[in-house]
Amino acid sequence: MGGDGGAKLTVPAAIQALSKFPDIVLSLVGDQDQINSLFPENSQACARLQVVHAPDVIADEDNPGNVLRSAKQSSMYLATKLVKNEQVQAMVSAGNTGALLMIGRHLLKTIPGIHKPAIVATIPGASRQTYLLDVGANPDCSAQQLFEFAVMGSVLAESLDESPARVALLNIGAEQYKGTDEVRHAAERLQQCSQVNYVGFVEANELFEGLADVVVCDGFVGNVTIKSSAGVANVVKKLLAGNLEGNFTLDSSSTSVVTRLAAQINPQRFNGASLLGLQGSIIKSHGNATEEGFVYAIQQAVTEIENTVPQLIAEKVASIIAAN
Repeated sequence: MGGDGGAKLTVPAAIQALSKFPDIVLSLVGDQDQINSLFPENSQACARLQVVHAPDVIADEDNPGNVLRSAKQSSMYLATKLVKNEQVQAMVSAGNTGALLMIGRHLLKTIPGIHKPAIVATIPGASRQTYLLDVGANPDCSAQQLFEFAVMGSVLAESLDESPARVALLNIGAEQYKGTDEVRHAAERLQQCSQVNYVGFVEANELFEGLADVVVCDGFVGNVTIKSSAGVANVVKKLLAGNLEGNFTLDSSSTSVVTRLAAQINPQRFNGASLLGLQGSIIKSHGNATEEGFVYAIQQAVTEIENTVPQLIAEKVASIIAAN
């Protein structure tokens, strides 16, 4: 029910996802009448849908601090409860981020050894994609939290790539003396941890060069970074589209290259940010995601289920605690 499009966007996206992933079953949590009215007639995919009625909705402007007291019949709360009760394996929401974090921590709890969850986003790169965290859950972070984010990010990357993940800290320079106390202290901890492949500092202009598989920062810096990069990608897409429409000298091969490039940098392809650190899988979709973008968020949930990411994080955190 959340996000700019609400059920009118998420229901068609869910039906698309059912066609794309023939082995999944989806539960749609929200206003039953509204959801049912959006189902296409004679759709075989709808046989793998169930609707869980939720009378209330958490709005974007609602204070996250009040949701545990007043929103227990909301779609977001009841959907997260399905994860807690192991009735589903993951949950996807485009709703209020603060409320989602509050409910997730309350119902699912954090993994032992992790103080706070982090939101991890995927950003495109010249040679390969990079995972950036935190991108909004924790505006202020201690060195310990940054260290924990690095551990969680490395587990996510390695679960998908099956090779040691290169982990870096986002900083204003590569020199060891630069950055805040928290960033420098986190670097010292990572250098001493043999179970994380720490490669040093990276600067913002190097984020898309593929120098690291995981880049760690606090939530304030990460949120500004991810939104800025999405804005730049949208501008580039519009410039490419303008060239395709207005430049009639492009031959078919040039048009094909430009079209592929536009698809590669499409921000909707990278929608779906995992809330790492919880004892369960929650995926946060951008509130302004398109139908295509929401399908990618569901795909991210499927991937996280297949790779048992929360369980792998718990195992690695426990081994690091034991070693230290």
